[in-house]
Amino acid sequence: MTSEPKKGDHVRWDTSQGETSGKVVRKLTRETSIKGHAAKATPASPQYLVESDKTGAEAAHKPEALKKD
Repeated sequence: MTSEPKKGDHVRWDTSQGETSGKVVRKLTRETSIKGHAAKATPASPQYLVESDKTGAEAAHKPEALKKD
C-alpha cells in the first residue's frame, strides 16, 4: 500500500479463498491477540485490524498486504 491506511478506509487483501475486502478498524502498534493468534505489531512495524465485509471477522494485516480501494 502506498499510503498509510486510516480508520474507516475500505481495503482489499488476498486470502486462501481469493481476494476479499473490508474496512480498517484501527492501527495496531503493540502485540495484540486476535482469535488466539498473536499479531506482533510494534510502533516501527505496525499492523492494521480490518473487518471483513463478507463475514464481519476481524484480522490483522501488514500494510503491504492491503490495497486501498
